Amino acid sequence: MPTILDHEGRPLRVQDLREPQTSHLASLRRELQSHPTRGLTPSKLAAILDAAENGDLVAQFELFEDMEEKDAHIASEMGKRRRALLVDWEVVPPDNPSVSEKRTAEQLGELLLEVPDFEDMLFDLTDAIGKSFVCLELEWHRPGRWWIPKTITHRPQSWFQLHRGYRQELRLRTPVVIDGVPGETLQPFGWITHIHKAKSGYLERSALFRQLVWTYLFKNYSVGDLAEFLEIYGIPLRVGKYPSSASDQEKATLLRALKGIGHNAAGIVPDGMLLEFHKAAQGDPAAFALMIDWCEKNQSKVILGGTLTSGADGKSSTNALGNVHNEVRKDLRDSDIRQVNTTLSRDLVYAIAAVNGLAPDGIRRSPVFRLNAQELENLATFASSLPQLVDLGFEVPRQWAQEKLGIPQREGNEPVLQSKAKLPPAEPRVPGPGGAVPGARPVPAANDEGDTATEPATQDAAVAAAVARAWGYAGAAGLAAASTMRAVATMTPPELMAGRLSQDLAPAVGQWIDEIRALVDRATSLEEIRDGLEELLPGMSLDQYAAAMAQAMSAAQLAGRYEVLREAGGTGL
Repeated sequence: MPTILDHEGRPLRVQDLREPQTSHLASLRRELQSHPTRGLTPSKLAAILDAAENGDLVAQFELFEDMEEKDAHIASEMGKRRRALLVDWEVVPPDNPSVSEKRTAEQLGELLLEVPDFEDMLFDLTDAIGKSFVCLELEWHRPGRWWIPKTITHRPQSWFQLHRGYRQELRLRTPVVIDGVPGETLQPFGWITHIHKAKSGYLERSALFRQLVWTYLFKNYSVGDLAEFLEIYGIPLRVGKYPSSASDQEKATLLRALKGIGHNAAGIVPDGMLLEFHKAAQGDPAAFALMIDWCEKNQSKVILGGTLTSGADGKSSTNALGNVHNEVRKDLRDSDIRQVNTTLSRDLVYAIAAVNGLAPDGIRRSPVFRLNAQELENLATFASSLPQLVDLGFEVPRQWAQEKLGIPQREGNEPVLQSKAKLPPAEPRVPGPGGAVPGARPVPAANDEGDTATEPATQDAAVAAAVARAWGYAGAAGLAAASTMRAVATMTPPELMAGRLSQDLAPAVGQWIDEIRALVDRATSLEEIRDGLEELLPGMSLDQYAAAMAQAMSAAQLAGRYEVLREAGGTGL
């Protein structure tokens, strides 16, 4: 295998494809999370963030995991944003592609369809939206001719560390020291590394979740306070009195009785002790709910750019404002898609192309991955406004209009809808018994003796009938009818074939022959002629071209035989 370089110019070793890089790092897989949200306080949270800025990322990313797991509102909003990227996708060639680049893009699109759980991989990739980066490990195999990823596995962010050099570099968190820097560098073509820019700056500080940690903490405090308030709300204050000579055991018994009476409305106390009930606990839980609501609104603003795509408050939630907030959410989605497209084009599409020898010009001319989240235009509006723009002189490409409306391109000889005004004229056909003959010359009326003014020659009728049978226009029984025979006899085989040939060869008229002649003159090989024909044939594939040419040759042969046989006085067809 020739030397293969990744996008950073690092060479690939074949043995790296056969075994994932982390297969020997059992220590990372055995690590258990510490769940830093347990007993989280402002001082503890500040210490976790400071440690991340100093290079220790483990606690920060474990905190992010707990936040997404424990806070239902954060999980819901992040799910909306992440799943907005699960849309249709395609692999497209670079700008101004050659024929070979178009074929390469189609081949890579087919190879990506063989990657298992591709949609799950897309969802895992969006984990970087909240945590600033994500690393998915590639395991390769070769089931046939091509190398493709066998598995694409999400690895926790806590497995990695950052090295601050000229640029920040992600490395596996291992005791290995390379060039005086701890950590193991990521293997070429072994990882999909997606870095999401929620804000500019160092990677450890650009995570979206860093903007959510304080609202998460304040909301936790408010939820806890509300739970405690509801636990005692409406329950009267109980006071127990015991004599000065009471023992510790008697005091404990009195305390248990006070607690039992609060919830069970029943209890026993030793003789000589006294229970007093004071005014029931009062207060307003609205203050706690207000704080919780404020925290959740701020979380929605950070994640989705607004609040009215998450819930309506009944006050400022108008339809117009909801549409404005939804447009902001779409802007965030489009930004996320552009970042994901860049990553997958570099780390997945180019990787498959390079490993299989499909990227001879490197990543510069490699096909690119594209998520298609474009919303379709209103068909009725487009249909009424587009013709007016065309009448004004706007040159609107058909492909652009079809993409806007979500109408796919025609493939091969696939039937398409046509306007009645643009339908081609009916081809001359020879019908069955008793039917009329469209396109045939009028047959002179018969006189009283049953003879026509001009009787067609018998050999003409036989030749025409044979040609019609060859083209499948009618059965032998239909051609035997006298009236039909006269009509067919007045039509020559070239006339029978003209309608069909004109329709089949219509896309190949004009300067087609001159362009093909020029192509053949300048070509140095049959491959160049083949590739050039694919670009010259307007709207026709090579199969359509071959079929049309074969039909034309058959028509020419039948027409020639018709003339020869007509002179010789026989049919012979």
